[in-house]
Amino acid sequence: MTVLLETRNLCKHFDGLTVTDMLNISVEANEIHALIGPNGAGKTTLLAQLSGALATNSGSIFLLGKEITRLTTHRRVALGLARSFQITSLFMGFTAIDNIAFAVQAHSGSSFRFWRPVTTETALLSAARAALTEIGLDHRKNSLAVNLGHGEQRQLEIGLALATRPKLLLLDEPMAGLAGEDSARMVKLIQSLKGKISILLVEHDMDVVFQLADRISVLVAGRIIATGTPDEVRSHGEVRRAYLGDIPRGVGRS
Repeated sequence: MTVLLETRNLCKHFDGLTVTDMLNISVEANEIHALIGPNGAGKTTLLAQLSGALATNSGSIFLLGKEITRLTTHRRVALGLARSFQITSLFMGFTAIDNIAFAVQAHSGSSFRFWRPVTTETALLSAARAALTEIGLDHRKNSLAVNLGHGEQRQLEIGLALATRPKLLLLDEPMAGLAGEDSARMVKLIQSLKGKISILLVEHDMDVVFQLADRISVLVAGRIIATGTPDEVRSHGEVRRAYLGDIPRGVGRS
């Protein structure tokens, strides 16, 4: 199996506190790899380092064998890495299709300026419609983002990430605040991406994690203590102790 993402001895410190501690993790091509751990384990900090939003102190990050440790977020997106956040970040005053079109535009370098050829704009909007269909929101394409339900907004945010045509999608708690039908739709959306792109999923809902993940890594106090299939992780003694509260002191922030 091709290794898409790999970290080697990744470290991050805040005022002397180690949050990411010599961390090694790999994500294989077209897998859903879940990252779980108690609050304060450093999960969101790791995603921030992988996306380029947060600089790392030492260690290396590789995407398809290319070191990206010092690259900007923009360059990482261009190479195929995209991130969806815990808190929805949308252009609330624009329609769903406008939001997706902006993401397509930024990735392709096209423009809505009036002197651009009509065919360019048509191609851009066509790509936006296709992305909306993929996330199940084509019927809401002309609705303002502010008027979408919370679950629909979360779907749209994933659509923004997908519009950049990523090889690897970082999902930070996509189920946060969702329940009932919204939760079921989000699970179905993530399942539909399996085998198409790689996903590194941070999620607290263990039912969802064990339903979706091909592999799971467990992060405690900034270190990966176990990686394996859902069955392997579920039966891992150290993982069970960590979730029962036997967690080392001095853990980092989440």
